[in-house]
Amino acid sequence: MSDDTGSPTTVIGLLGIYNANGTVRGEIRYWFGARMGTTHCALCEVTHGMFAERSEWRTARDELQVPFETYHLDDQPSEAAMCASGRFPVVLARTEDGMCLLLTPEDLDACSGSPIRLVERIHRAVADAGLTWPDTGGGQPE
Repeated sequence: MSDDTGSPTTVIGLLGIYNANGTVRGEIRYWFGARMGTTHCALCEVTHGMFAERSEWRTARDELQVPFETYHLDDQPSEAAMCASGRFPVVLARTEDGMCLLLTPEDLDACSGSPIRLVERIHRAVADAGLTWPDTGGGQPE
């Protein structure tokens, strides 16, 4: 992906959209469904433990060059919903030119709940999409 000048488009933020609603009722429904095996969100498995955000996720997220925001199905930006095309969970890149899909539900499943694998997959997807990170000219950080 490049802008009108042919220069690679820069990632200015990342969005993770969970496959769950953020209301109290939605959170409770997801929590019970996940334990009963009737509900699944691979992004939730990476970012959260039984009751709270995982410290391993916070550490991995803080190593990214841009902010990583998370949303639920019921509070995601409309532009994100359009980009995801009804498939959740996903990770999207916010660029200077708009949003693009980086990781699909299958990509997130392949992370097997690992924050490190998620960050590695994000870096690979950014490179594969021809995007760059701010101030690095592209690629993975040193």
